[in-house]
This record gives sequence, structure tokens and C-alpha cells, in this order.
Amino acid sequence: MTAQQPRPTDAILDRLTVLHPKLIDLGLDRTERLLGALGHPATKLPPVIHVAGTNGKGSTIAFMRAIAEAAGLSVHTYTSPHLVRFTERIVLNGVAVSEDALLAVLEECETANAGRPITFFEITTAAAFLAYSRNPADLLLLETGLGGRFDSTNVIEAPAVTVITPVSVDHTQFLGETIAEIAFEKAGILKPGAPCVVGPQSSEALEVIERRAQEIDVSLIVAGTDWTASTAPRGMLYVDKDGDIDLPDPSLPGAHQLLNAGAAIAALRCWRSELFSADRLATGISGAVWPGRLQRLTHGPLALLLPPGWELWLDGGHNPAAGQALANTLTRQDAGQTALICAMQLNKDLAGFLAPLAKVVDRVIAIDLPGTTPGHSADDVAATARALGANSAVAQSLDAALCEAASAPTGRVLICGSLYLAGEALARNSG
Repeated sequence: MTAQQPRPTDAILDRLTVLHPKLIDLGLDRTERLLGALGHPATKLPPVIHVAGTNGKGSTIAFMRAIAEAAGLSVHTYTSPHLVRFTERIVLNGVAVSEDALLAVLEECETANAGRPITFFEITTAAAFLAYSRNPADLLLLETGLGGRFDSTNVIEAPAVTVITPVSVDHTQFLGETIAEIAFEKAGILKPGAPCVVGPQSSEALEVIERRAQEIDVSLIVAGTDWTASTAPRGMLYVDKDGDIDLPDPSLPGAHQLLNAGAAIAALRCWRSELFSADRLATGISGAVWPGRLQRLTHGPLALLLPPGWELWLDGGHNPAAGQALANTLTRQDAGQTALICAMQLNKDLAGFLAPLAKVVDRVIAIDLPGTTPGHSADDVAATARALGANSAVAQSLDAALCEAASAPTGRVLICGSLYLAGEALARNSG
């Protein structure tokens, strides 16, 4: 999601972006057509756990992957967007797809598509299915790109389990203006014969999911009713119909990650509970890695711009629910002063994201969104933060913002507001 040295796949990825006049055009017809031309690779996959939701999809997949690997399973994952390199999206048996392997499946898809209209996400999803179908594994963890019902990943007809993480307001131009409308789109991944694990939901979202499950006779395993995940004296307590399991704290920080870890455990136990002993669950949730989600950067060029006594954190959350989750986490940690460095895409709810954070931070430093994606101007970000009661300033770059962020002996800086910004930060910090 940021500028890199040219790679063999860059040219073909650029070509694939112009096969459809729209970046997003939800529907399954184009994906199904291309998969048919490729010999139906989506019917030749390992067991699939399909994950939809507004927040927590990637973290839940990270926990599931870590737990499954701790149990000795080979695991493919499909996630989006990427932070630094496109190859992050397609993981084969725990390793990001190689440039050469990616180039091969992309070229095969380009040839089979024969120049017909198809979106970038649709054709690259087809390429991912092609790669997965040719590499045996025990499990495929599949994340929707947008919504669920008409997301191109939803060509999977018989997943082993589905998961719906918390539903909140995002992508309203595609999914609807209300929680109920958005939940309806997410619930589109439910399939007869595949139980669905449901993360914590508002009553409005849960009602929609329950109605859809009843219509197609799907069993729901619902947070707070069929399973719980809560803090315990020595870490985390997971409870379901089979009893209590004492576990260590999840490796990903934040109270919301406790619930994502719980959903991951519920989904895997729903699939094949006999594989996942307490020891394997503990190893997995304490070892999961998911870059750009409340990730602490302790080394590298960006970290070195802060004085001793200051911590550097990074999070790609970009909607009101993510802002609230970040605010909740910040208030639980006593780290001196807190400065935010924030940039955000133009189509995101800037005020909704900043409102909970403005109450708990000492300063917001606004920058323009790196790259070519349209973003709120730094002036607009600063003005919005100021209107919400936060001290704010504008900096000309990420480096400049870091240099002026530390204004006390100790504290922390949180770079936030966009996965594009998170990708830029990770790329810069690895230089």
C-alpha cells in the first residue's frame, strides 16, 4: 500500500486495475465466469472458514491461524488489503506467496479473462483460489473483502464454518446506511449446513443475523450466549458448552482482541474441537501476529525519531468502532502523554473516528494521506480534531509529525486512521 521497488508482478497488477471502470462493483457473476474458465478452482479447496464483519476480521483470522498451526495443521489465509506488498494477501502454508508463483496465477487469470470487465479484487481473488487449489493444506481461512453477500469470496458454496465479527458502520456507499442493512450484507455468507460463529453484536445486527440463519436453517454460536471470553486473574477465560478454559492474555493488545481471540477459538472448536487442546489454544492466542493493528514499533528509522521514554504504536483502524476500541485501550494504559498522528481516506467518517479519541489524547497531529488515494486534507483533520475539543496541529510529513510529537519526558505516539498510512509507516520503518 506504499511505494516499493518494482517487482515482476507490478506491471500485471497495474493492468488488472483497468479491466473494470469501477474499483468496486459488488456481484458474483464475473468471478463465477472466470472461475469457470479456470476449471472451477474454488471447488478444489481445503476446508474453508469464511469470515465477514466490519472490525476484527483480520485479527480473528490471525488468532485462528496461530492456533491451527500450534495444533500442527497447515493453513492457507486470504486477507485484504495488504500493508506493504500484495503478496501478504495470499499465504500458502504459512508463507506469503512468492512473486514468481503470484505472477504465474495472475497471468493465467488474465489470459482466461480475455480482457472482459472484472474488478481488481475479483480477478485477484480468482488467482488466490487457483493458488490454494494447487497447494494442499488442512484449512483455508478466507476473509471477505467488502460486505459478504456479493463479495467475490462468497462463491464458496460449502464452507466448514462461517464467522461474523462485530458489525458497525463503514462502506455505507456500498453496504447501506444502517446497521441492519450492513448486517444483512454480512449475513450473506451464511450457508446451509455450515454453523456460524457470531462475535459481539448490537441487538439490531444480531436480529438480522438470527433472521437470516432461521431462513436457511443455520446454527448460530453467539457471543455472550454460547461462548464468552473475559479477563481472568492470570489472563483470559474462555467458556462454552464444553466448559471453562484458562488461557494466557492474547498477544494482540486491546480488550477487543480478547473477543476476537474468543471468536477464533469458538470457530475452530466448532469445526474440529478434538484438535484444539487447552495447550494448543494457549500457544496460539499468545503467539498470534497481525501487523498494523495496535502494533508497537520498537526499532527502525521511525522509532528512532522519538526520544527515550516515548513509545511508538501503529493501528490501521479507520471507522467509528475502531476509534472507540482504540480509545478504550488507551484509557487502560498509563503511559504519560499521548499524541496521535492521523491521516484518513476521504470516504471515511473522520469525525466519527476521532470523537472518542479526542477525549483521551493530549494532541492530534494531522498529516496528508500518503500516496495517491484521496484523503482528508491535513487541515481538515486538524480542524475536526479541534472542533471535538482536542489540541491539534498540522505537519508536512510523517517524519515531521514524529519529530514534533514528543512534548513531555514520557509518552506514546499512535499513528492511526488508515491502513494506507499504516503501510507507509511499516515500509518507512523497515528502511
